[in-house]
Amino acid sequence: MIRNVQKLLRKKRKKQQANNVQIPKPQEVLFKDFNKNVELFRSVYNHCSDVVFREFCLFGNVQAIIIYIEGLADTEKIDNHVLSPLMQKKDSEPRQPSIEFIESNVSVSKTKKLSLWADCIESISTGSSILLMEGENQALSLGLTKFEARAIEEPEAEKVLRGPREGFIESLQVNTAMLRRTIKSPALKIQSIKLGKYSKTSVVLAYMNGIANPTLIQEVENRLKRIDIDGFIDTNYIEEMIEDNPFSPFPQLMATERPDVVSSNILEGRVAILAEGTPFALVAPTTFFSLLQAPDDYYERYIVGTVIRWLRYIFLFISLVLPSLYVAITSFHQEMIPDPLLLSIAAARENVPFPALVEVVIMELMLEALREAGVRLPNQIGAAVSIVGALVIGQAAVQAGLVSAPMVIVVATTGIASFMSPHYILGYSIRLLRFPMMVLAATLGLLGIMMGILALVIHLCTLRSFGEPYLAPLAPLKKHELKDVLWRAPIWEMDKRPHFEKDMNEYRQAPNQKPGPLRGGETEH
Repeated sequence: MIRNVQKLLRKKRKKQQANNVQIPKPQEVLFKDFNKNVELFRSVYNHCSDVVFREFCLFGNVQAIIIYIEGLADTEKIDNHVLSPLMQKKDSEPRQPSIEFIESNVSVSKTKKLSLWADCIESISTGSSILLMEGENQALSLGLTKFEARAIEEPEAEKVLRGPREGFIESLQVNTAMLRRTIKSPALKIQSIKLGKYSKTSVVLAYMNGIANPTLIQEVENRLKRIDIDGFIDTNYIEEMIEDNPFSPFPQLMATERPDVVSSNILEGRVAILAEGTPFALVAPTTFFSLLQAPDDYYERYIVGTVIRWLRYIFLFISLVLPSLYVAITSFHQEMIPDPLLLSIAAARENVPFPALVEVVIMELMLEALREAGVRLPNQIGAAVSIVGALVIGQAAVQAGLVSAPMVIVVATTGIASFMSPHYILGYSIRLLRFPMMVLAATLGLLGIMMGILALVIHLCTLRSFGEPYLAPLAPLKKHELKDVLWRAPIWEMDKRPHFEKDMNEYRQAPNQKPGPLRGGETEH
């Protein structure tokens, strides 16, 4: 019985090996024999029902075939601009037309002659059509791609009150076009490479020639070319494989869906990485303070932007240490609490059976669970479930005596503060670090909190993003760049770019741009 099963398995494996045809090597060229080329293409795309092989006769006397993928190629344009003119008999056509003659008789703007098998397969996979004809060892690639794409809309996670309302989509061509529409200069360079052994994902580098540091551009290219993986689904795959410190909880590249954010960073000398199939672009290098800057800071008046930025700094610190401070003070340093408040907290905790650490961990875990549930649920009910769940669970927990009312206030304030971060990925890092800070507070009190903050600052000082210090321009100190960190200076005062290297294009605007009424003898520029 076992031998019979083994024989059946061997026969099945041999049959599968017979059906699996190896893709030709990259340097192999097409054959002169038309039938042999078609046969190999059919073997390569065996069991691919979405690949169409449309055979026809060129001008009624020469065999030809068009190969394309249904759903990626524009079949209407293929019929009207390729098949229709090439199938009609003409008195002036040669008996054996060349590939150049065919190229001149199709009304397609983007064509390319291919001679390698790998180029033909790549062209078909990206949505172009391949035309093969009898007597030619070259194929004609027709750039007639058409596939469904999501409409341009405002990003859900990066909303602004004032400013552009468009965000990137999954189409790389649309995304690069949005960058070109913002930066109308040939100095904007967009270099394309292919990543992924099977996915062949198109990835582009966008930077300003003469502003971005050539060393930075070369470093990004080297790190991307070093990647060897089956395929990419999102730019997070790229981020994890090119960052400086993969074990740090802090992001070392900025991920954003907003073309205006990417454009502003490119104009400051950074490099953007965009990929096909994802609306998220990466910006390198990035700093800790860059992740705390929002588009609203620059689309509102500089006084309002400065106040909002300071609120963001304060609440980021609150979201990190507030639960830890509550645990440390109530457990070790009760003398720091005023007597009326201490009596109120003691009365609220009288029936709570857990220590402060267990109490805060339970509430924090419930907060994280509600937050994740609100994200995963449909938009129509996600927000309602989060709000109702928080109210019901918090009230029920207090009435049951599992947690105290002050703890609910502390955790709710922490949750609100964590939403102040303009980049959600930085909020994830703070949420993760909150738990070890609470453990330190429960074991060592305020000393443990100070030790945790000191270790965090040391880690941030040693962290780098493509060679740039993560806490720049505060550490190391760059005084002229603090006007966009500690406060948001007026646009007319930020005349220099925050360059990471010297000897580059330093100024981004003309001097003396401070507005005001024209005095006698002055003229407008």
